[in-house]
Amino acid sequence: MADPLVLDFDDNRLLTALFGEYDRNLSRIEQKLGVSLTSRGNRVAISGSQGSRDTAGQVLNELYARLQKGLEVTDGEIDGAIRMAEAIVGGEMPASSGSADNSAIKTGKGKRRILPRSPNQARYIQALNEAELVFGLGPAGTGKTYLAVAVAVSHLLTQQVDRIILSRPAVEAGERLGFLPGDMKEKVDPYLRPLYDALYDMLPAAQVVKRIEAAEIEIAPLAFMRGRTLANSFVILDEAQNTTPVQMKMLLTRLGENSRMAVTGDPSQIDLPTGARSGLHDAVSVLKGVEGVSFVHFEHVDVVRHPLVTRVLKAYAAKEPELFDLGNGRNR
Repeated sequence: MADPLVLDFDDNRLLTALFGEYDRNLSRIEQKLGVSLTSRGNRVAISGSQGSRDTAGQVLNELYARLQKGLEVTDGEIDGAIRMAEAIVGGEMPASSGSADNSAIKTGKGKRRILPRSPNQARYIQALNEAELVFGLGPAGTGKTYLAVAVAVSHLLTQQVDRIILSRPAVEAGERLGFLPGDMKEKVDPYLRPLYDALYDMLPAAQVVKRIEAAEIEIAPLAFMRGRTLANSFVILDEAQNTTPVQMKMLLTRLGENSRMAVTGDPSQIDLPTGARSGLHDAVSVLKGVEGVSFVHFEHVDVVRHPLVTRVLKAYAAKEPELFDLGNGRNR
């Protein structure tokens, strides 16, 4: 076994948050990585195999850096830091990709920052910032829509775009809007609620309302996009697996000057009528290799919800792997 790795931390005031109440954060890292952590004063000794020891050291240094910037450390942040550190130590990605300096998304809620919790999330954030059209593909709970909204809000706040347009198909699972009570807004709002929820997590409620009233943020069903040119905008199409090829082509050709678009979808949860081809499947096969288009494929390990969700998805994928195929390749 390699000699213990010893880390020294300068600011004792941050150690309570770093270690957690009754050292629960250290215990979580020990359990996840199979290492032994011994704390004394402002020093932590890490014992274990060299790879696990180096990974734990990377995790603790990253969590400490987050605390120095006023960011919180939660169980989810710890698990995310572990995923990122494993990829860095394993040589899958550079150390800078997981740092709070380079990968944090600024929101409109004070010091709050959104950070990637897996290598694929880090790649996705980079693609959203660099490519004009990004497809985020994979299981529910991997942050596809949430991170796209976060990047869109960041671009709006820094005036890189003038408005955000959020859209998704309004009719799913065979339901028809005409049978729902209320006016058109009341009919479609339930379908768009996840987009509202993400916005309210990024911006103060009053600012969301104000920006919607000023048309800086628009949330609308996909059908409302027909005939428009979406310039100076950050456009997000959610639940894209439930579009038809005609609908997908319609939206993709709306993109105007100084705009970018994120298309998110789970190819295993298509609610279109049996036999109907998904516009998401069609777009992936048609646009593969096109300049300016980026594809990020999420896996079950990228799920950032309850750990049981990952196990549920793995079980379904094992039973019905064809549901997780997209185009000519697995949803990897």
